[in-house]
Amino acid sequence: MAALGEDLLSTVNKLQDLVFNTIGNDSLDLPQIVVVGSQSAGKSSVLENIVGRDFLPRGSGIVTRRPLILQLINVPDDDIEDSSRVGYRNPNEAGRNEWAEFHHIPNRRFNDFGDVKREIENETGRIAGTNKGISRQPINLKIFSPNVLNLTLVDLPGLTKVPIGDQPTDIEKQTRNLISEYIAKPNSIVLAVSPANVDIVNSEALKLARHVDPLGRRTIGVLTKVDLMDHGTNALDILSGRVYPLKLGWIGVVNRSQQDIQGNKPMEEALKSESDFFRHHPAYRNIATRCGTQFLAKTLNTTLMAHIRDRLPDIKARLNTLMGQTQQELASYGDMHFSGKEHRGSLILQLMTRFATSFISSIDGTSTEISTKELCGGARIYYIFNSVFGMSLESIDPTSNLSALDIRTAIRNSTGPRPSLFVPEMAFDLLVKPQIKLLEIPSQRCVELVYEELIKICHTCGSTELSRFPRLQAKLIEVVSDLLRERLGPASTYVESLISIQRAYINTNHPNFLGAAAAMSNVVSNKQERERKRLIQEERERRERRRLKELGANGTETPEDDEEAVTEKVDPVALRKPAGKAGRSLSPAVREAGHGGIAAALNGARSASPSRLNGQGAGSAKDSFLNYFFGKDGAMVPGAAPHNANIGRHVNQASEPTFSQSIRRPEEKALRSPAQLAPASDEFDFLKAPKGADFGNGGEPAMTDREAMETELIRALISSYFNIVRESIADQVPKAVMHLLVNHCKDVVQNRLVSELYKESLFEELLYEDDAVKKEREKCEKLLQTYREAAKIISEVI
Repeated sequence: MAALGEDLLSTVNKLQDLVFNTIGNDSLDLPQIVVVGSQSAGKSSVLENIVGRDFLPRGSGIVTRRPLILQLINVPDDDIEDSSRVGYRNPNEAGRNEWAEFHHIPNRRFNDFGDVKREIENETGRIAGTNKGISRQPINLKIFSPNVLNLTLVDLPGLTKVPIGDQPTDIEKQTRNLISEYIAKPNSIVLAVSPANVDIVNSEALKLARHVDPLGRRTIGVLTKVDLMDHGTNALDILSGRVYPLKLGWIGVVNRSQQDIQGNKPMEEALKSESDFFRHHPAYRNIATRCGTQFLAKTLNTTLMAHIRDRLPDIKARLNTLMGQTQQELASYGDMHFSGKEHRGSLILQLMTRFATSFISSIDGTSTEISTKELCGGARIYYIFNSVFGMSLESIDPTSNLSALDIRTAIRNSTGPRPSLFVPEMAFDLLVKPQIKLLEIPSQRCVELVYEELIKICHTCGSTELSRFPRLQAKLIEVVSDLLRERLGPASTYVESLISIQRAYINTNHPNFLGAAAAMSNVVSNKQERERKRLIQEERERRERRRLKELGANGTETPEDDEEAVTEKVDPVALRKPAGKAGRSLSPAVREAGHGGIAAALNGARSASPSRLNGQGAGSAKDSFLNYFFGKDGAMVPGAAPHNANIGRHVNQASEPTFSQSIRRPEEKALRSPAQLAPASDEFDFLKAPKGADFGNGGEPAMTDREAMETELIRALISSYFNIVRESIADQVPKAVMHLLVNHCKDVVQNRLVSELYKESLFEELLYEDDAVKKEREKCEKLLQTYREAAKIISEVI
């Protein structure tokens, strides 16, 4: 059984060496004994007593500032001289029966344990610095001796409360975290060192051990400084487990005093003094065989062997898991053996196919790596079509940049020097084409956004295996980017042509177009509705004034009475009947003016009294108004005065009144003299006339009723036709982008990659591996080899 136990510990030591040499940390969670205690509790003295050598640094404050992994290896006397067994380069150094080795200084023996102490101090300062700070990087030390039992111990920094000198302010927190990291591992045995001359309830070591091992199943209690307790007191209750029970029990030890250390008292004498103390002390002589350093070493050896025997199957299972994970990680880096040309070409072709497939699947939404955090790929393209592009089109107001002055100027410019009888159709064409041009900017932006999204998809199509070859990945992205850039031109040109096509022919026969008659009817109805609301508001105000008047203190007439009297003269019929419905014929003023005035046509039913309406007329005022604008048969009323038949809208209003004014008072022209008709030289100057303004008085007069009606009519027609074009563009642009850019690239991306990159002269350059990836793969291979060797070592004892 002893041989089996030694084999198990030897196996664990080999595993520990193997793991630390390759990995640098204890990823296997190997069984080990972790020494925990507060500062100056005697941890270092306990370890030195177990080894039988003075090899640990000592001093004031915190001395142990890095974890010390101490492997004690028992070497029989007959094997000491056989240095070839341990593989040393210089066999002449093997003349001593005890020596030490450090992992960071391979193939060097330390026969003088004073040199071991100095090396620990130097290595600690090299990593942890000189400011008394701590480090997590361990120091690995092996001690070969015929006087030790096979053990693996981990000495940790002692717990401290108050930072001293230039120690970090959070030194206590750092120390606790480091200790907890080691003792929290299930395979670790906690060696809790507490001084006997301090109340056990204040033991920091027990407090930490209880946090990770509440049942005390893997904690061994060590009580130091038993000889320093006050006279009349003893630690018998603690050592018997009656105060704080532990499954692995308590062991009392007596270390060398500071005077003994300074006097270089031999370790043999110290151990003999310890044995004599327990054998002759009246309180401890009955348990003397279960106290002392020798019993502690045997207990630790036995406990560690049993613990290793219990935990080794779990270690093997964990090792198998780590091997599987490492092998899977190594497979993600791909095969590193591609020496032949055929193999290289096959690998490049395979990577090209995966890249193209990833690009296409990202667009189609069939990728296995679809993000759940944000829109990407094809969903992002749909979002551009539906939300970004659609909202951009909807946000365009077709007439927001057209003022009434712009529309009126366009109407006047389209008639040239001739007066117009109705709204010219050319004005509508002149105004609607620039408005259609407004759709080009969001359409081209839609193409650019889809192009940018495809570029983004291209850059995210790389895989772990492809990342091994940065040059190949860069070339793949470059080829696809060139393809996308090549298709961007035709897509943009076609979208531009869609706008040009819409501007080339204004189809007023479109079934959804509002039409002139319907637009005019809406304009007239809107005007009548506004007039009706105005009259209703006036009626409300009149009633409010009457109510206020009736609430007055006396009945004397106020100035408001006159205003009310004037207001009451308004015909109440106008509140109930819309304009144009009071009679069936045009007013005499309109007939006399040759059917000329927009104001007379619109306000004939509202402003004229019933006695002035001719019930025998051919149609309503609204019909006559439409006939005037759109040139129907009734546009020119028979019997009109010849000199009024061609009255239109004149540019020069300084010499000619507005159109409605000429209709209302045609006889005034006959009463004026030629001198009165001629404009004054200081009031008229063509060179100073503003663009689009009436050439009179140098200012911009208010529009006449006819001009206001024409402006509203043109605005309604532009809005109607613009909506038709906007719906068409919203439907055609996404289709054009998908056909000319997205689908075309999906169809030819595979062929383009093969034709551009599948060339034997490029194989070597494309398969150049990234140095970082190469190092990661080599590290992964080394780790896998380590785990396989560890599995082989474990299989020898299981």
